[in-house]
Amino acid sequence: MTWQPYCGPGALPSELWSRWNLDPFLLIGLAVLTAGLVVATQNDRRGRWMGLTAVLTLIVGFVSPLCALSSALFTARTLHHVLLVAIAAPLLACALPRMRHRLGAARLVGVFGFAVLFWGWHTPDGYALALSNDAAYWVMQLSLLGTATVFWMSVRVSSGPAAVIALLITMVQTGLLGALLVFMPAAIYAPHLLTTAAWGLSPLEDQQLAGLIMWAPAAAVYLVAALTILGRWIGPDRLRTQAA
Repeated sequence: MTWQPYCGPGALPSELWSRWNLDPFLLIGLAVLTAGLVVATQNDRRGRWMGLTAVLTLIVGFVSPLCALSSALFTARTLHHVLLVAIAAPLLACALPRMRHRLGAARLVGVFGFAVLFWGWHTPDGYALALSNDAAYWVMQLSLLGTATVFWMSVRVSSGPAAVIALLITMVQTGLLGALLVFMPAAIYAPHLLTTAAWGLSPLEDQQLAGLIMWAPAAAVYLVAALTILGRWIGPDRLRTQAA
């Protein structure tokens, strides 16, 4: 099968820095998102900066040469997804107004909806579909970003214990997928079977490196967030106990 990923053929080292994605529809979409965030955060300077940083993160993922590199290396695709769900999504969640209604449903969608989509799009068939059809590619990206943003929004307004539990569940499921990719005996992603050699990696080595990124740094984002929330939650209690 000839793969035709949205970001174009896998980039070669000699051409990487010339492979910027200037798709006009993408640029218009990013401009509309930027304008919407500016309007939504007009009375919140901190939220505005977070929103603009989220857009910058999306530019790195979709406009910069990382896009073309992700057609060549599953490692780059994994880094792209980490930028999407662990950096852009929490920044967007912090930029958007707090919404406390329907919190339980939002938490379920965020935790379990994101887990189902994350694993589903990283199955060999799901991944191959996304890299052979532009519509499927954007469904993958927007569904991951959307559910991840809902997840971080629910974490933002949840009680300390509920937020920590949600973060730890997500940390475990993303880390587990990463570990499986590290220890899998063969490469399973067909779109990258012929695109990694130019970068000095076999398809299996590329897959293992991607798994390590997913297993350690990506999962660590959720652990750090959980520990931060836990520290804030138990901190005042400790101070009151010491004062008594």
